[in-house]
Amino acid sequence: MKKLAVVTGASSGIGYELARFAVEDGYALVICADEVEIERAAEKLGRLGGTVEVVQADLATPEGVDSLWQAIEGRDIDLFFANAGRALGQAFHDQEWRDIDRLIALNIGQTTTLLHRVGRQMHKRGSGRILVTGSIGGFVPGPFDAVYDASKAYLDSLIYALQDEWRDSGVTLTCLMPGPTETRIFTREGNHLQDAPITEKPKDDVTTVARAGYDAMMAGERGVVPGFTSKVMALLSGVVPQSVLAQIHRMGAEPKKG
Repeated sequence: MKKLAVVTGASSGIGYELARFAVEDGYALVICADEVEIERAAEKLGRLGGTVEVVQADLATPEGVDSLWQAIEGRDIDLFFANAGRALGQAFHDQEWRDIDRLIALNIGQTTTLLHRVGRQMHKRGSGRILVTGSIGGFVPGPFDAVYDASKAYLDSLIYALQDEWRDSGVTLTCLMPGPTETRIFTREGNHLQDAPITEKPKDDVTTVARAGYDAMMAGERGVVPGFTSKVMALLSGVVPQSVLAQIHRMGAEPKKG
C-alpha cells in the first residue's frame, strides 16, 4: 500500500506543486480546495501515475474542515501539507468584516484544527512529516496586508512552538516562509491585490519555492525561507525597527491611487 500525503489548497500554485512532488515520490494523495479547479489538478496528478482522492470543500467553514477530516480520519497520514490560505489587500478599514473573518477562519482556524487532528494521530503513531505554508510576511508588520501578515505570524510562531513540544515524538514540522511568489493569490477575484505595486513586480518561481519547502520537510528541517530577497528581509526583521519594516512593506502593498 502506498504511503499517504494530504495537501490543502492543492488546486494551483504552491499546493499543486507540493502535491506533484509527493506523487512523483510515490505517495497516494488526498487533495483539497474550495474550487472546481481541484478536479483538473487531480486529473493532471493522476496522469503522473498517482492515486488521487479529491475533497472539494471550503476549509474556512467548520463543515468544510469536517468534510476533509471524514476523508482522512483513521488513516495513516505520512505527509501533511497545510497550505490553504488567502490574502485580502486594501486598508484594514476598507475591508469588509466578513472577508476579514473568513481570512482568520481559513489561515488560522482551519490550519490549527487540522494540525491538532493530524498531529495527534501522528504523535500517537510516532511518525509523520508536516509542512505548513507560512510567509515572510509573518516577520514584518504589513500595512494593507495587516490581518494576512498577522495570521502568518501566528502560524510561524505556532509551528516553532510545536517543534519544541514534539521534538522527541518522531514527528517533524517544517515552516515554509516564502516571499512574493508567482501564484494566483495576486489575481484572485475579491482579494483586492490587483492594484498593489507588488503585483507588477517580479516574484519568486512557484516550483522553486515549493521544492525548497518539500525538500526541507523531507530533511526534517525546522523552517525554510526561499529566495535571496526574502532571506534578507528575514534577517532585517531582527535588527531594523518595526516602523521601518512597515514602511518597506507599505511601498509594495499600498494600492495605487486611480
